[in-house]
Amino acid sequence: MYHSISKAYRIISAILTVVTLLLFAMAALGCEEEQKKAPVVKVKRTYKGDVEVLNSCGMQGAAAKMRSYLRENGFDIVSSRNDRLQNYNETVLVLRNPEWEGADALARALKTKNVLVVHSSRAVVDAAVYIGKDFEQIIEPEQGETDDNE
Repeated sequence: MYHSISKAYRIISAILTVVTLLLFAMAALGCEEEQKKAPVVKVKRTYKGDVEVLNSCGMQGAAAKMRSYLRENGFDIVSSRNDRLQNYNETVLVLRNPEWEGADALARALKTKNVLVVHSSRAVVDAAVYIGKDFEQIIEPEQGETDDNE
């Protein structure tokens, strides 16, 4: 009888050892799993960013004029074209990358508070400018500024 109790004790001890090892293994895998799920740190871009210009007002040459104006103000315009809609009264800035540091500067250059955030992980630009019929007021020099080099 002593022999069978000893044998049962060894079996139970072996089972407990295996269970303990399994629990440690699962805990270790769980820790790795938690590390993989750690929040992704978003890195803000430090360069001027890529901007797309779309003529949404229907006025011929608006995209080219806005492109020139924004380039003069230090923005990298990577494309300009006509938009499908041609009825915007006011210029709208759409941020595709809400982490882009140049957003405030672009809104100031456009003299607009019409800023929408439409985050897209597939976007190839940081922002899109939808030109409205107010674009001439945006690109004209401020009072007291001149375009001549006198």
